[in-house]
Amino acid sequence: MEKILEVLNLKKYFKTPRGMLHAVDDVSFSIVQGKTIGVVGESGCGKSTLGRTLIHLLESTEGKILFHGEDITHADKKKLRTIRENMQIIFQDPFSSLNPRMTAFETVREPLYLAGKWTKEEINERTEQIMETVGLDARLRNSYPHELDGGRRQRIGIARALALNPEFIVCDEPVSALDVSIQAQILNLMQDLQEKRKLTYVFITHDLSVVRHISDEICVMYLGQMVEKSPAKELFKNPVHPYTKALLSAIPIPDIHVKRKRILLSGEVTSPIEPKPGCRFAARCPYAEDKCREPQSLEEISKDHYVSCKRVNEIN
Repeated sequence: MEKILEVLNLKKYFKTPRGMLHAVDDVSFSIVQGKTIGVVGESGCGKSTLGRTLIHLLESTEGKILFHGEDITHADKKKLRTIRENMQIIFQDPFSSLNPRMTAFETVREPLYLAGKWTKEEINERTEQIMETVGLDARLRNSYPHELDGGRRQRIGIARALALNPEFIVCDEPVSALDVSIQAQILNLMQDLQEKRKLTYVFITHDLSVVRHISDEICVMYLGQMVEKSPAKELFKNPVHPYTKALLSAIPIPDIHVKRKRILLSGEVTSPIEPKPGCRFAARCPYAEDKCREPQSLEEISKDHYVSCKRVNEIN
């Protein structure tokens, strides 16, 4: 199956008064068309920065981004205009990401208008079709964001992302600001759209229950680096990296008769500003040894299961 997106040694650094902040540091992965890759980790681990760099809302520091095999890492403005028709983003907060002065209909219509490919009548007809596709009632077309609940606002955000019929969408924690009951509706909608339109998702979240539900493959990030990458089922069945194990131990279990030992992490979080070589999780890892301060890299331990840990064979 075709790889729609390939990310090779991607880095995104930010200059600060204290030095360079390594928000995304040497991340590599690929996505097959029509599939979902989940990106999980704590707040501040670089998930959202990664997503925004993929679609050029942020310019990368180093590395390559290939879309359908074409290098788009340093695309010019003209090329970006074409790229962004095929690469879109759904933001975390549906309220702050929508223009408060635009109605639902105007928000969804805007990308079509800016593309300049259709007549006014075609744009209006297409806008109505997209709103219907995402479950927005026609009576809401003249509603403003403040008049709608979170679920409907996020449906507007999804409709706007779908307007130009993209192939690839970055979903930046699209359900984290919603009530649990609404989360399920939005996730089901996104899966239905993916099946019908053959969409490819990078799904960013800190909620492991959500990522398990929607992802084919999962990447676990810690302080800008990828520490484990695996098919979703394999990751939940056989987590290998100590950080992944700690994350999974925090998932609530509905069955009170099933007991799981919670892994509590101690130690201070390593600074992402000018970090030293070696495992960035070492300061909090109960298994850390001197060799964990040496440079790390992702190694395949079983089919399609990669982990960055010097002691992986000793602790599992």
